[in-house]
Amino acid sequence: MWSSLVLRGSSCLLQVASRAPQRLLRQTHQSSLCLRFLLHRHAHRLTGALCFQRQRADLLRGTHCSPLTVASRHYKNDPKSTVEVAVNPITVTDIRQYLRSKEVPFHDGYSCLHAPSIFVEPSGVPAGAASGKDTYSMFIDKTTGQFLCKDTLVEGSWEDLQDCLEVMQKEGQSFLSSHLLLGYADTPEEQEERGRELAEVQRIWGSSVPFSDLSDEEAQLVKTMFQVTKITNATFKKFGVRLFKPTKSLVFPWFRGPSSELRGLKLLSAQSSTTDDARGVQYTEATMPKCNSYYNLFGLPLVGRLDSEVVLTGHELDVLAVSQSTGLAAVALPRGNSCLPPSLLPYLEQFRRVTLWLGGDMHAWEASRIFSRKLGLRRCWLVRPGDDQPRPAEALARGKNLARVVKGSIPAAHKSIVSFRQLRDDVYGELANTEQVAGVKWSRFPELNRILKGHRKGELTVFTGPTGSGKTTFISEVALDLCMQGVNTLWGSFEINNVRLAKVMLTQFSMQRLEENLERYDYWADQFEELPLYFMTFHGQQNIKTVLDTMQHAAYLYDINHVVIDNLQFMMGQENLSVDKFAVQDHIIGAFRKFATNSSCHVTLVIHPRKEEDDRELQTASIFGSAKASQEADNVLILQEKKLVSCSGRRSLQVTKNRFDGDVGIFPWTSSRLRSPSPPPVKGKHKLRKVSKLEDEEGGETPKETAPPAKKGKADKAGKAAKAPHATKNPVDSGQSQAAG
Repeated sequence: MWSSLVLRGSSCLLQVASRAPQRLLRQTHQSSLCLRFLLHRHAHRLTGALCFQRQRADLLRGTHCSPLTVASRHYKNDPKSTVEVAVNPITVTDIRQYLRSKEVPFHDGYSCLHAPSIFVEPSGVPAGAASGKDTYSMFIDKTTGQFLCKDTLVEGSWEDLQDCLEVMQKEGQSFLSSHLLLGYADTPEEQEERGRELAEVQRIWGSSVPFSDLSDEEAQLVKTMFQVTKITNATFKKFGVRLFKPTKSLVFPWFRGPSSELRGLKLLSAQSSTTDDARGVQYTEATMPKCNSYYNLFGLPLVGRLDSEVVLTGHELDVLAVSQSTGLAAVALPRGNSCLPPSLLPYLEQFRRVTLWLGGDMHAWEASRIFSRKLGLRRCWLVRPGDDQPRPAEALARGKNLARVVKGSIPAAHKSIVSFRQLRDDVYGELANTEQVAGVKWSRFPELNRILKGHRKGELTVFTGPTGSGKTTFISEVALDLCMQGVNTLWGSFEINNVRLAKVMLTQFSMQRLEENLERYDYWADQFEELPLYFMTFHGQQNIKTVLDTMQHAAYLYDINHVVIDNLQFMMGQENLSVDKFAVQDHIIGAFRKFATNSSCHVTLVIHPRKEEDDRELQTASIFGSAKASQEADNVLILQEKKLVSCSGRRSLQVTKNRFDGDVGIFPWTSSRLRSPSPPPVKGKHKLRKVSKLEDEEGGETPKETAPPAKKGKADKAGKAAKAPHATKNPVDSGQSQAAG
């Protein structure tokens, strides 16, 4: 009954929409979204296909030009700041079964399924006349179901592909027009921004000078500046590298599609460094469009259709060095060693062997092992970092034989049992690179570096502290510190909504009270937006399976290195009251431990402590259900608070477990919001303040202080109490000195 009502209502709405003027169509856009929701909720496949079919028919007749008729979804390449995942994630088995049910031929690839594109008209060659694999230009990601047609650059989600196949089946068509998914109009703001970016790309590219037009002295000076004196001008010309003279920057183009259209640029600048680097040169990169929308595999247009081996590097100059020295196909990742976007995996499917040579340090080695899981372990080979095997451009400058280095790479796949002979080089690498093995250092927490030595992948950190002591404030600043250094971070805040959390982190990022400097908001917001920071859309009680699916989705899509879960109690549901809550907690902690190990991702888990007396400090045993939590954790951090003290230094951070090297300790901590310009001192009697509800939620540090009026008989004592704050040290200055120390 509901199905028939929805079908009848959708038919009426579509008939009205086809006769309505353009103004009315714009007004009813929200209604179309509601209709789409009802169609999916009550008649998911049949009615959704019918709606799409009628819209496409109107489009082909030219009688319907509203955005409603072109597509029902908005396609964008740039990742969102929030991470969502379906309640029931798609599996490769589901994908295979569905394609077989629709009689779509396919074959297995390394990370994608290959199928004929449904957006290209068939050539008319009988199915048995040729293998047909060369015409399989549509790639479906085995993990997410995302698809990409390399011939038309049409891409979308698994649900989009299902809708398209349903339309083809209903209409009896052999292919669909690519304009159905490519023609969705962007908003005016997006069109304007994209137009500005393309205009800037064309301006810089037109103003840059090819290396063939430079004099020998000028070309040699540029090569010396970038330390690539052994790369020839012919190699620069082969890859289309130019020089932008106003900023003395190398310009690397991004050509995409069968027509090799210029889609973007990367500018590499070199300047003298004042640090203790070996060569005293610091490189800076800038991309157009922004890095979140820059999906370029530099060197890909020069890869031949018959090439079966490729060297995957982290820098564009490394591609030039590998290609010139070895003659092998080479490509560079768009964001170096920080991320391998899944949308680029289809372009690497043709290679039977992928050699990952991402650099000469331990961070590059970790990234190589993570990326090899996406690409398929059996076809990946890794160049082990070391003094004899630095990054390709540096190896070429030292006169190394790059072909021999590539040939000596080791396979990424390994057996379940290994001997010390196989681990010997790994052990030596950790001993020779102790600083890199220790992890990423904090810039705002030198005491944390002294105890924990750094932030390392694959570890589980348990963090606890009294209610209202500032746990969220502290952990947000710790995560922000790492995020500012390029650690891809995913926040799961179940207790505080994302808007309030982002406000706290933006205040910590800017180190000033933005509510008093709103004219600076856009500047700091633009800087904050560039950070590799993502938020889960959950709030309140959540199921552990849904949270883990979201984390795995984010780790695959955005190469997340750090996940913050605030807090564990919001995943201990009450849907099954017969199950012991401690057993539920042990199961959740074990799941996070397994995710951290398998995904090489650091998980910071906030757990509330048991209720203790106000005059007692927390211990590891104070963690709620502490047996499993303290056992599985690599690090245990406790935020101590002296509740009966209202002066500076009443909060301190204690490290009670450090599995890396065993160091433990304690140091004072003050919120960064107290290091910003301080409010005027409060006059009157200094009383213990009440913690407001908002501070209890956020762990805030700036509640209002109230004091009852002094009685007449005690005027002298009140006067002395009023002078006391001026005689003591300012809490703000104290916080600054502690942070500096």
